[in-house]
This record gives sequence, C-alpha cells and structure tokens, in this order.
Amino acid sequence: MTTRQKLEVIKISLGVTQTKLAERFGVSFAAFNSWWTGKSVPRQKMLAAIEDLFLEVTGEKLISDEQLLAKKKELRQKSAAHKSIIGEILDHPDIRDQFILKLTYHTNRIEGSTLTEPDTAAILFDNAALPDKTLTEHLEAKNHQTALNYLFEHVQKKKKLDEDFVLKIHGILMNGVRPDAGLYRLHAVRIVGANVPTANYLRIPDLIPDVMKEVAKSQKTSDIVGVIATVHARFEQIHPFSDGNGRVGRLLMNAMLLTANFAPAVIRQEQKRLYYTYLQKAQTIGDCSQLEDYLCDAVKDGFEILERVDRK
Repeated sequence: MTTRQKLEVIKISLGVTQTKLAERFGVSFAAFNSWWTGKSVPRQKMLAAIEDLFLEVTGEKLISDEQLLAKKKELRQKSAAHKSIIGEILDHPDIRDQFILKLTYHTNRIEGSTLTEPDTAAILFDNAALPDKTLTEHLEAKNHQTALNYLFEHVQKKKKLDEDFVLKIHGILMNGVRPDAGLYRLHAVRIVGANVPTANYLRIPDLIPDVMKEVAKSQKTSDIVGVIATVHARFEQIHPFSDGNGRVGRLLMNAMLLTANFAPAVIRQEQKRLYYTYLQKAQTIGDCSQLEDYLCDAVKDGFEILERVDRK
C-alpha cells in the first residue's frame, strides 16, 4: 500500500480534513499536500509515524499492557480527586448542560442525525423548532436529554443498573419515535457494515439479565474500563432492540462510569470509524485492548468537561 493510500485511510477513519491531518503530523499543509500528490516522500521518521497511525485506525496496532495500565491509573487518580462526580454534575448547571449537549450531539450524530452542535443546543436549551430538520431529529435530541437526566438522578439515588433500567432508558429514547419503545425486538436484525452475528431474538430476555449481572459485578472491580469494554461489546452484539442499541449501550456505559465515580465517556462522532473498528475487533476475536484504550481517552475527555478544561 502506498503512502497516499494509507493517508486516505487515515483521513477517512479520523473524519478530518487534510489541514487537520497535517497538524496531526506536525507539518505544514504544503508539505503534507506534497506527500498526498506524490511530489515528495516523507522522511523515515515521518513514514514511521504514518505507519503507526495507519495501524491504529485499522485496528492492527498492538496496545501494550503497560500503556493500558498507565492510562487506567491516570483515570483512577482523577477519580480519586473527586468525592462525588455525579454530585458535581448535578450541583453545577453549566457542567450538567455541557455533558448533556456533548453526549446528545455526538451519540445522535453517530447514528445518522444531521443536527449540528449549535442545532442540538438550540433544541435542547431553547426549545427551538428548526424548519429544515425532521421531527424525528428533534425528538431524538429531546429524548436523549430526558434519558440523561433520568440516568443522572438514577445514579445519584444509588439505584441498581439492571434490566429495568435498560428498558426504561430505551423507552425514553424511543418515545414518539418507535411504537416498540421500551420493548425487545421480535425479529432478526443485522448490524449494518459489520460482519458480526446478533443474538436470536428469542434468547434476548435471557441474555440481557446475564449482561446486567456483569454490570453489577463491575461496581466491585478496580478495572472499570476493562469491564465496560467487555459489557459494551457484548451488549451491542446481542442488539436487543429494533433501533437505539448504540445509544442505549453508550448510556449504560456512562451509568457504569458514574456509579464508579468516573466522568462520562465522550465518544465523538468524528471518531466513529475508530469506535466501530475497535468494537468489532472486540466482538469478533475477543481483543478488547484497543476498545479499552479508546474508552480511556473518551473518559479523559469527560474529565476535561468536568474540570472545565477549555479544549481548543
């Protein structure tokens, strides 16, 4: 594969412009464009950097135990610095609204919404009706806001994360969007774009309670990210609902994090190809290392919101 082909894969996977990719490699746009057009060849050190990022975005890069342990240790240290993260979120409206905005915008965009972040903010906080957007997009945004508020209060009251919680969250998300809101699917489904078999719908009522047992055990582990990666991969492969599986799964993930006193994970829409690549790798060959590494970075983003870090 040529350098240009690798750069194309990286650009598509990261969802960035050539300008942003040039910045990622620390070179001028002119230098990057010269590689892109084949007028020049990157130096050996830069070729190695391109190869490393290519392996990362294609799911072929090996994540060492030491790298993962270091990231997880950093997150535990951040967690220990906060007495009650859910308390901080609920006591500070600006932090709460920022989480609601970021999590709602990114999760719905991942699932195909055309709402921009300003669109999402207008619908969530100003109750705006945008004439060029569909009713479903409006409902999905408001419903996700309601689901997050329910999740925050559920965690604050230290209620169980069980099957009823999952069904309730789905019911809120799909209210007015689907007639089967809050109900498991009664038919076969396929995950579009992934060669991952989903569960027989007849087995879903037995499989989800098993997953929720693993969720309950996570409250007693020091490796919350590792358990979440495993649970999330399994939940998404079961695919218990006709629609909304990704959104429910990500809300469950954040409920687990908050229960363990970690910041919510911000899974960004521009990185959805990476997210799907690592998720599918966990589901097909049981290797969760890259998904765990990715989730560590997403939780770190959540801590930046919690700590009001201005992310440029």
